Amino acid sequence: MCTVTYIPQGPESFILSSNRDETPARSPERLTRQEEGDHLLIFPRDTSAGGTWIAAETDDRVVCLLNGAFEKHHHRPPYKRSRGIMVLDFFNYPSVSDFAKNYDFDGMEPFTLVLPEKGRLFELRWDEKLVHLRELDARDFHIWSSATLYPGPIREKRVQWFEDWLQNRSDFSLDAIHDLHLHGGEGDSWNDYVMNRNGIVQTVSISHIVKTPNTLDFIYHDLLRGAMRRESAGW
Repeated sequence: MCTVTYIPQGPESFILSSNRDETPARSPERLTRQEEGDHLLIFPRDTSAGGTWIAAETDDRVVCLLNGAFEKHHHRPPYKRSRGIMVLDFFNYPSVSDFAKNYDFDGMEPFTLVLPEKGRLFELRWDEKLVHLRELDARDFHIWSSATLYPGPIREKRVQWFEDWLQNRSDFSLDAIHDLHLHGGEGDSWNDYVMNRNGIVQTVSISHIVKTPNTLDFIYHDLLRGAMRRESAGW
């Protein structure tokens, strides 16, 4: 939930990728398929709170969570609801705008959501006081880093690594993107895309959602166990 990239692949097609930096004990081993009426949810279920940091629905909607909004905040539990459960709550709302307008965010810890929806791309931030919703260009390339783990200068450096990777590049395949998420950085284990801070917080997995107009592939790379999981759906 801490390094996220969005790579467009054509009309209503993209690859959304997320490196999860977390306590190793909270890392799931597999993907969950969950029926929601006529639609299917695919996501890795957090082993502690039961929610998730990234989920896709066959109703053409995807959600990805990063902890923190704009800057690092003071952690003041207890909070009303887990942010990971909120990610699953999102699918009870018909649209991003309806969720932003009607969900009760009061009492929740700050977060950022990346929300591709039906050919559009939204970013929603909650800073404990206000909802900040904006639409981004779904034809452009984007990267986010968690404000709770990476201060402003480090987030800027991570953007620069991403922009350097984009320069003169024609290969935006899944393999190329996975290589970026696995090896991006400058040899700094504290702040590289795959990070490790003395085993207390580290990158435990890399998730990719590969979306086309009629198909969805969810690839989950469990870095702790060296395992790859894949779930696919079409409609």
